Amino acid sequence: MTYLEKIQKAKARLMLEQPYFGTIASSLKLEQNNELLTFLSDGEALRYNSEYIDRLNIHEVEFVMANGAMHSVLKHQDRSAGRTKWLWQTATDYVVNSMLVNNGMQLPEYANYEKKFNGMYAEEVYQMLRDEMMDDAFGMEEQLQQIMKDDDVHNENIQMQQENVASPDATDSKYDNDSKDKEETSSESTQNSEALSKELKEQFEQIFQKLNRQGTLPQDLKFVVPEYFSHKVDWREFLYGYIATYSKSTYSFVPPNMKYLYRGIYLPSLSSDLLRIVISVDTSGSVDETLLSTFLGEISSIMQSYPNYEIDLITADAKIQSHNVFLPGESLDYTISGGGGTDFRPVFQYVDQQINYPTLLLYFTDGMGTFPKSEPSYDVMWVMPKELDVPFGEVMVLEEG
Repeated sequence: MTYLEKIQKAKARLMLEQPYFGTIASSLKLEQNNELLTFLSDGEALRYNSEYIDRLNIHEVEFVMANGAMHSVLKHQDRSAGRTKWLWQTATDYVVNSMLVNNGMQLPEYANYEKKFNGMYAEEVYQMLRDEMMDDAFGMEEQLQQIMKDDDVHNENIQMQQENVASPDATDSKYDNDSKDKEETSSESTQNSEALSKELKEQFEQIFQKLNRQGTLPQDLKFVVPEYFSHKVDWREFLYGYIATYSKSTYSFVPPNMKYLYRGIYLPSLSSDLLRIVISVDTSGSVDETLLSTFLGEISSIMQSYPNYEIDLITADAKIQSHNVFLPGESLDYTISGGGGTDFRPVFQYVDQQINYPTLLLYFTDGMGTFPKSEPSYDVMWVMPKELDVPFGEVMVLEEG
């Protein structure tokens, strides 16, 4: 089996066995570079030594592909915050590899892995690595400080390799000419890079949300991308990203996404399907006018954000007050009624009886009511002003600001 066949087989196996890694790895840009000892995952591309891949078995190649996939995700969750870039790259690599090992993947030779880093965030690993370097370089503080400041020292591999770096005092007319040429094309390159970054970020978030609902996310993923598990995210962005997975939920490689194919980046195309969801608004007495206005404002924004939708809007307190179906172009215009106690059960009973094949219920509420005893077959997101325990579904907190 050639190294190219190994790579293709490894990606296919990941899709079946580790769908989170596999889906992201399917969009990796791959570059052969036999000047590397093993491979380099920098978030932009996975560069590899073909002779090294030849020596690995298929399970180890899966590890390589998964490593590249996770560095692609990390590219869009940059937490370096002024740290030395090459050392931060090394720290993130330790965290990624620990997660892969904990998910049962086979570690290839030369990989950055130490058991002591299991269950640690990249920030913690970075500090430990930095402290160890300080201890080892006792008496050579000046040289160490220069190394720590130099971003031209790269972790070119999952095993650190040295690279020849030109002296900062050296002058080179060819370099000056090259710089001028680069400046002329930098604007266009920056725009293309930003567009690709935005598209990849959107896809990665949709993949996360979809597999999170399915319960198939990798173990210890929170140590690699804690941002996905933090409540300190813009709740509107999270809410609309969550909803987007129901209007863009079909991935297909036939045909592929042609927009970046010319750059060797093979992204799955996303079909833009009808957004069909159910929204329920709690109109009980415990929901004041300000909170109710927030609920209705967000529903209006959802309708403005998607060109093709069918939204079943239900209002209820302890019983169903109204049910309206809204299609594109229709204004959010209806009478709010209620003001009694809060019982969530009538809404779920109504959805089961009156709405065909529901996929998602967004329930805008203060959370103070009687919940159903059994979980429905469709997904549920409770949109609340504060986080409360719910028997099923996910909670989205409406934060002020």
